[in-house]
Amino acid sequence: MIVALSIAGSDSGGGAGLQADLHAFAAHGLHGATAVTAVTAQNTAGVTAWQVVDPALVEAQIDAVASDMPVAAAKTGMLGTAEVVTAVARALRRHRVGPVVVDPVMVARSGDRLVDRSAQAAYEALLLPIATVLTPNLSEAEALLGRPIRDREGMRRAARDLRALCPGSILVKGGGLPEGEDAVDVLLDGDDLFEIPAARVRTPNTHGTGCTLSAAITAHLARGASVAEAVRRAKAYLVEALRASYCVGRGRGCVRHHPVVAGEAPAD
Repeated sequence: MIVALSIAGSDSGGGAGLQADLHAFAAHGLHGATAVTAVTAQNTAGVTAWQVVDPALVEAQIDAVASDMPVAAAKTGMLGTAEVVTAVARALRRHRVGPVVVDPVMVARSGDRLVDRSAQAAYEALLLPIATVLTPNLSEAEALLGRPIRDREGMRRAARDLRALCPGSILVKGGGLPEGEDAVDVLLDGDDLFEIPAARVRTPNTHGTGCTLSAAITAHLARGASVAEAVRRAKAYLVEALRASYCVGRGRGCVRHHPVVAGEAPAD
């Protein structure tokens, strides 16, 4: 059984965070293991309270999993503090876990900061250098680069400039751009720069989209796909999950995870 590890926060509403990651891993036929970094009191309307897990316990969870199971790939989500980022990076290096997908949960699409400056500095110094794939949304890419991103050309420049922080592949997610009928992401993989378009799905049920995309990328990497192949297949999976999304609760609904066949080709 192929094992993937999610290092992220728990969403009590079940739509994002660890819960979304585990749904995506299971849909791709993987066994999902976890290291809980934070506990949130959360539902479809928002987050009412949260608490970060002690960094030593986060590290102990990674140690417990990686010392017992052959972790084929790992991903990070909400880490919260510089101390947790440091503990996670140290454990991943010690166990030589890889590939590693870093979803830098630092800034919400609304622009609200989710971590302080010290945590961002820890990301840049310790975690981004060991990332196989970095998946920032536009607000996170802006925070890392210290400048606004207004269009696709700005996304292309951002992907290239982020290479100074992350030697791995960079996926700048463009779903926040209002332009066009397509939602276009930009992938810098080695020296190759790709635009990855998909039809924009008109739905209010978008809770967990970022987690789902990064988890699906992790799943395909765990199965041996190249980065470009993993990203394309993961995005095709996310599009179908958005098309099948559903309402639950009084706020934003969730994407619907569906079983896929290992090695399934991306949709046109």
